[in-house]
Amino acid sequence: MDGVGDSALNKAITPQDRLSVVLAEDMAAVNRLIRERMASEHAPRIPEVTAHLIEAGGKRLRPMLTLATARMMGYAGEDHVKLAATVEFIHTATLLHDDVVDESHRRRGRPTANLLWDNKSSVLVGDYLFARSFQLMVETGSLRVLDILADASATIAEGEVLQLTAAQDLRTDEGVYLQVIRGKTAALFAAATEVGGVIAGASAAEVAALREYGDALGIAFQIVDDILDYGGSDAIIGKNTGDDFRERKLTLPLIKAVAKASAEERAFWERVIERSDQRDGDLARAMVILQRHSAISGSRADAEAWVDRAKAALNNLPVHPLREILSELADYVVRRIS
Repeated sequence: MDGVGDSALNKAITPQDRLSVVLAEDMAAVNRLIRERMASEHAPRIPEVTAHLIEAGGKRLRPMLTLATARMMGYAGEDHVKLAATVEFIHTATLLHDDVVDESHRRRGRPTANLLWDNKSSVLVGDYLFARSFQLMVETGSLRVLDILADASATIAEGEVLQLTAAQDLRTDEGVYLQVIRGKTAALFAAATEVGGVIAGASAAEVAALREYGDALGIAFQIVDDILDYGGSDAIIGKNTGDDFRERKLTLPLIKAVAKASAEERAFWERVIERSDQRDGDLARAMVILQRHSAISGSRADAEAWVDRAKAALNNLPVHPLREILSELADYVVRRIS
């Protein structure tokens, strides 16, 4: 598989690690392009802020999805590298903006850019990366690719704005939650896998299957992240456990618990979420309520259902070693909870 030896693959621990091994040459080209395009002759703060986040140890999952789907569908050119860098720039720009909106202090185990520099720098550098991403898209010469990634960028912003109004409203239900995460997270996963197929000249049915895989994978990924906030390792989630609770975000576990809440429990949720009156011991109490109503296990079951949908979509694609790794990757998303 692209000249990668069995020994290197055998040493890879997770499906994501295996993708990194198989796509090592392509990812090296992506990283070179990222470093080249995040440079700025006139504003040295741009590469400083960008490098702080991009080089903080992120696993580059989204760009690897673009590379993997392009290779899986037989692509032999170089534009998939530009598209993978585009996807990473879009992702990094949204992270910079998110940390400002959420007033976050930690990302990927390090202080956030807005904490080290300031909110203005984070927002403006995020804007710069969005502009760079569109330059890279145009260079592929594909209007279809431009349409997919531009639409994804708009959908991500829409999902973030929706979350602003829904996050602290106890009336938010699972349908609204799905709309939020499909926008802010799954949209880029879906675009990353779809453009890989498009650039490779895959059929309409194959491109649709790739998009469905990315969409379902992204939804499962976000549900699991939301579950991990109530008991995952800080090293795994890249932020402090309980951040979503402290930021009063109504994620899926909370939504499930609120739907089954007693009068006393609802009063608690109204105080800590809607009125932002959080006290010592409230996070522990919230976790007891989540356990009482099986909110975590119920959320995990939902994530597993989306993983099944992702794997079913792959079955509509040609047999390929990369297809098997992508299927294993979907399973691994849920295994992170264990």
